[in-house]
Amino acid sequence: MVFGYVRVSTKNQNTDRQVEALKKYGVDKLIIEKVSGKNLNRPDLMNMIGGLREGDTVVVLSFDRFARNTKDLLNLVDSIEKKGAYFKSLQEGMDTSGDMGRFIMTILGAVGELERKSILERQRQGIEIAKREGRFKGRRRKEIDDFEKVYQQWQDGKVSSEQAAKLLDISRSTFYRRKAEYEEDMPIDVGSPCIVISKGGK
Repeated sequence: MVFGYVRVSTKNQNTDRQVEALKKYGVDKLIIEKVSGKNLNRPDLMNMIGGLREGDTVVVLSFDRFARNTKDLLNLVDSIEKKGAYFKSLQEGMDTSGDMGRFIMTILGAVGELERKSILERQRQGIEIAKREGRFKGRRRKEIDDFEKVYQQWQDGKVSSEQAAKLLDISRSTFYRRKAEYEEDMPIDVGSPCIVISKGGK
């Protein structure tokens, strides 16, 4: 079975051009969806892919009607191929049922990986520049209310570390990390006989 997938971003946009091209191609069933391409979880698209059988084909007018970028395109085509079905784009002349179509997908996969690495490199460079200029703040530190109170309860043996973490709505690893930071910032009682400050020598 040949499915024709049509998408426009808003309800006011016209689907006639896509519908005409897909009907001319000879699709058996048209799926028309009016939703932004930035969302991969489009209900009609997911239902269509979920119902594909081996040997079926999904046809679109162009890549941009199907996906917003190379990564999304590759993910969607991969979902189609896992069903044993094929993907065809009329404007780009790509058909994954043939050797050339599979070759194009391999090239697109390499381009997608290059895009991903390029984005990560730009992010890294941007962070380095922001750090040098004193503008980088990193991930916002989560404020933990009543930490001192719960810490004291843990210190007194009234609650376990797991219970303390639940009271503070954090993970146990976060509790131990904050505990270490808190204890590091605690003032040292130099008058305590339990503390020996060495100034060198024997």
